[in-house]
Amino acid sequence: MGSQWEDKSKPHLNIVFVGHVDHGKSTTVGRLLLDSEHIEAHVIEKFEKEASERGKAGFGFAYVMDGLKEERERGITIDVAHKEFFTPNYYFTVIDAPGHRDFVKNMITGTSQADAAVLCVAADDGVNAQTKEHAFLARVLGVQQLIVNVNKMDISGVNYSQEKYDSVVTEVTALLKMAGFNTDEVPFIPCAALAGDNVFNKSDNMPWYNGMTLFEAIDKIQMPPKPTDRPLRLPIQDVYKISGIGTVPVGKIETGVLNAGKTVVFNPSQQSAEVKSIEMHHTMVEKAEPGDNVGFNVRGLSATDIRRGDVAGYTDTPPMFVRHDETFVGQIQLMDIPKAIGSGYTPVFHAHTSQVAVRFVDLLENSKTKEANPPFLKTGDAALVRFMPTKPMAIEQMDAFPELARFAIRDMGKTVAAGVCMKVEKK
Repeated sequence: MGSQWEDKSKPHLNIVFVGHVDHGKSTTVGRLLLDSEHIEAHVIEKFEKEASERGKAGFGFAYVMDGLKEERERGITIDVAHKEFFTPNYYFTVIDAPGHRDFVKNMITGTSQADAAVLCVAADDGVNAQTKEHAFLARVLGVQQLIVNVNKMDISGVNYSQEKYDSVVTEVTALLKMAGFNTDEVPFIPCAALAGDNVFNKSDNMPWYNGMTLFEAIDKIQMPPKPTDRPLRLPIQDVYKISGIGTVPVGKIETGVLNAGKTVVFNPSQQSAEVKSIEMHHTMVEKAEPGDNVGFNVRGLSATDIRRGDVAGYTDTPPMFVRHDETFVGQIQLMDIPKAIGSGYTPVFHAHTSQVAVRFVDLLENSKTKEANPPFLKTGDAALVRFMPTKPMAIEQMDAFPELARFAIRDMGKTVAAGVCMKVEKK
């Protein structure tokens, strides 16, 4: 069974499905894969039977993505699942990101690899805590293109009502503007993933809507420019030890070209090694470009020499990093902090694939009130702050590598702020 559009030589993009828990992300992906003939109906039927036996009727679609046994039992998405998906124009890797707040760490990893995102918002529930969080994260993690799936249009109380849809659109538009998206370029689509309305097939239940289906909107995504002419930057997501091959770091290339036979340096680990071979989608390749997810074998390094959060580059243009006694200045937007914060506050920064506890050293300016050296900051403030990581951390300046300058700040199990690194202050 394969899709009629299946062709791996097509331009490849990563797409992530985000949104509040229970707003139908996994079900949307399952419906998309079924109706576009990427999976057969009997697979869904088998999953649906299994779901019903567990008292989770209607979860059959979601099980397509939720492979883990624990997820099926709890009915939520925990890890980031990957599925291949083809449209007339593209070859996609679908990343289904968890909406549940305990698992935002995984969601950040998934979203940081995505070129585009589908934000799922339930029509009966509107904008929720995680809708906000995911919209901000998508923006700060560099997702340029967003599609909004106003899902569950079939649910009782909504009954395919245009009025209900319009009010959700208004609410989500305000949120996206606040997060910094250009909302003129964001398509909104009224869908019912469980029933199949406007996901792949055009719905007869909403004659008032004459726009694209979700599938058409995904196929219309613009290919981002590939910055192949810039220095190599490859954040490492995992490092594997593979018997008979050796040490294999894995990650997505942000800028530049990775070539077999060249020597790369990993920072902040400060280890260098020759790239023996590169593998992509289980095929050996001589080189790989921005947007490619690759595994590459490095000569002479053990799996403990380098780690997730390192960034690989060539030795003549090594990736920037900040030592634990150095500082960087960042521009941040506070989304939701429980209480006012001042210098000494040390939450966890998520930048590309790294997670490091970072201390607020000096509050330089409240960008909202234009107050210099404010004593503290609170929810809603924007600020310029000097930071010091508690251990070495790879991060780049916004003017040099915007792809690696963005970070999300998390504390007490939620995202409290988002920001960008403006200047690295090396000693």
